[in-house]
Amino acid sequence: MPEADDADDEEEMPLSLRLSIADTLTLGNATCGFMAVYFTTTGILIPHLSGDDSGMARNSAATAVILMLCAAVFDLFDGLVARKLRSSPMGAELDNLSDLISFGLAPAYFVLVYGMVARDAHERVAAVGAIVVLLAVVLRLARFSCVTVKDGTFQGMPSPFGALTVVSIVLLELPFEATLLAILGTAWLMVSRVEYPKPRGRLAVAMLSWIVLSMGLLAAWAFDAPGGQLLLQTGCALQLVMGAVIPLFATARRVNTFRDNRRESREARAAQIP
Repeated sequence: MPEADDADDEEEMPLSLRLSIADTLTLGNATCGFMAVYFTTTGILIPHLSGDDSGMARNSAATAVILMLCAAVFDLFDGLVARKLRSSPMGAELDNLSDLISFGLAPAYFVLVYGMVARDAHERVAAVGAIVVLLAVVLRLARFSCVTVKDGTFQGMPSPFGALTVVSIVLLELPFEATLLAILGTAWLMVSRVEYPKPRGRLAVAMLSWIVLSMGLLAAWAFDAPGGQLLLQTGCALQLVMGAVIPLFATARRVNTFRDNRRESREARAAQIP
């Protein structure tokens, strides 16, 4: 009997561990995140440590960010495919682990390297900012697995959006103090209770279009196209504006809902009074 049970377990395990199409896309997400770290190291950090003080190499920086954008595309589509088809029993865990690599480790490492190569940056302070970004993503993903929110919304800035906002802040080349404050503010938004809409339907199409446009801006900047620097700064600034405006709209909506509830409560009490 024990031998028969072992044989049954051997037959069942491959079925439970078989990857679905959605899981394959999720692994593509993790691969892009790892390669973003690779290009940040080989194209930016190592040349700097070897004596090339030219700052952040455009091609490598653009490649690393484009890989994070590709990871965001994989993250967008694996959810859509999982809802349409199916996901394996380990799909949720794969998604969280891949997001941690692509939207936690990769942008945090990007901030760390920025603190090492930028002339006006403070390496140790930048390291603290990088740790805060990483921990914010860890906490956000852990809370996502444990907390149930109303359908169609995220609680806190989604980690892909937060990662792209962090790297946009770095690429804007603001003064170090402003850069650090903006990065810390983004990390706080990721662990906040501000509600963000899930990318479905038209919003998913808009997000995909924005990612493709961002890739084009990065490519123009990397190849030093006419106006490439201005185009990149405009795109990064728009990313920051979206990161700031969505919480304002969410806060305004919550305040209006609170006021409406209080007004309805007062009206209900007034109607009960003879």
